[in-house]
Amino acid sequence: MSEEQRIDNEKEMNVVGHLSELRNRLIVTAVFFIIFFVIGFIYVDIIYGFIENDLPFKLSVTGLTDLISVYLTLAGVVAVIGTLPIFCLQIWLFIRPGLTKPERKATLMYVPAIFILFIAGIVFGYIIFVELIIPFLLSLNDGMFNEIFTYDRYFKLLFRIVIPFALFFEIPIVVMFLTHLGIMTPDFMRRTRKYAYLILVIIGALVTPPDFVLQLVAAVPLILLYEISIYLSGIIYHKKLKKHREFMENDNLN
Repeated sequence: MSEEQRIDNEKEMNVVGHLSELRNRLIVTAVFFIIFFVIGFIYVDIIYGFIENDLPFKLSVTGLTDLISVYLTLAGVVAVIGTLPIFCLQIWLFIRPGLTKPERKATLMYVPAIFILFIAGIVFGYIIFVELIIPFLLSLNDGMFNEIFTYDRYFKLLFRIVIPFALFFEIPIVVMFLTHLGIMTPDFMRRTRKYAYLILVIIGALVTPPDFVLQLVAAVPLILLYEISIYLSGIIYHKKLKKHREFMENDNLN
C-alpha cells in the first residue's frame, strides 16, 4: 500500500469514527428525551394543574383527540427542557478532543449557562404572558362576547410569547462564543448599538399585543441582555488580546 493510500484510509477511518461517535451522542440524547417525555406524560396532571392555577378561566377542548394532544404537548415541553443540558453536554463531549485544555474549561461553562438562560427566558416570558398579556386581552372584551378558551389556541399563543424570549435570552452566550471565534468584537457591538436597539424593539412589538406598555416591558430586558453581552464580549476580547500579546512576546524572546 502506498503512502498516499494509507493517508486516505486513515482519513476515511477518522471520518467514520467521528460519525460513529456523533451517532452515539445523538442516541444518548434521544434516550434522555424519551425518559423525560415519559416522566412528563406521567405527571402531566400536575404540570397542567400548575398552568391552570395561573389562569382566570377554564380551558376547553373540542374533541376527544384533544385530550391526548394535551398530554403530548406538555410531555414534549418537559422533554425538550430536560434534554437541553444533556444535548449541550453531548455536543461539548464531541468537540472536546479538538480543544486545548483552557478551551475545554472555558467552553464547558457554556453548558449550564445555556440551560440557565433558557429557563430564565421561559420564566420571564411566562410571567409576561400571565401577568400582563392575558389581563390586557381579557380587558378588550368588556362583556361584549361569550368567551370560550380552547387549549390549542391558548398554547399556540403561549409558545409564541415564551419561545422567543427563551431563545433571545441566549444572546450573551452566542455573543461570547462569536467573540471567542473572533467573529464578534465589543467595539462592533457598541457601534451598532442603535440599530440593535431598533431591532430588539421591533421584536418586542412582534411577540406582544399592540400595547405600548407591553411592548416596552418586552423590549427593555432584551436591551439589557444586549448591554450585558457587550460587557461579556469585552471580557473575552481582552483576554484574547492578552494571550496574543504574551504569545508574541514569548515568540520574540525565542
